[in-house]
Amino acid sequence: MSDWIRSWPVYRQLTGADRLGRGDAAASPQSREREPRTADADRVTASVCPYCAVGCSQNVYVGSDDGGERVLQIEGNPDSPISRGRLCPKGSASKQLVTGDHREERVLYRAPYGTEWQELDLPTALDMLADRVLDARRKGWQDTDADGKPLRRTQGIASLGGATLDNEENYLIKKLFTALGAVQIENQARI
Repeated sequence: MSDWIRSWPVYRQLTGADRLGRGDAAASPQSREREPRTADADRVTASVCPYCAVGCSQNVYVGSDDGGERVLQIEGNPDSPISRGRLCPKGSASKQLVTGDHREERVLYRAPYGTEWQELDLPTALDMLADRVLDARRKGWQDTDADGKPLRRTQGIASLGGATLDNEENYLIKKLFTALGAVQIENQARI
């Protein structure tokens, strides 16, 4: 009998012990030589998918190279009672949030009516942001209503949280904007 017939998966399935074709019968020589993408991982870190409020658990496989660490793969955590190892298409592609070459790693600022972006250092950008938040809060502050009842709120600030933030970040944002007196606090995952 020729070798190509023996290498045919259906022949191995019919003549071998793997009658359902789920193990050795289905494996080709090429697939036997392959290694998983996580083989070079130094450690696995548990995480939560950042995209929605479901909270699917993820395993983040981290490897070392050139003195630094990098994310090798992100997969669903099979031990999770929420997702049982499954991720939606966005969750499955969440590795690109961390490793994508399109990810901006600098603070860019475009002045009002400006046409060009300029790069800012982080302390300057944070100071500008804090000044603007406090100014909007002050300008929109309502201490009492027309009848003198206390309001202690601002209509000058609103928050729309993103679905790529995890539950802890959204919780802290909610506390921050409530402490600032904001009333309009919403999240993309609820809309």
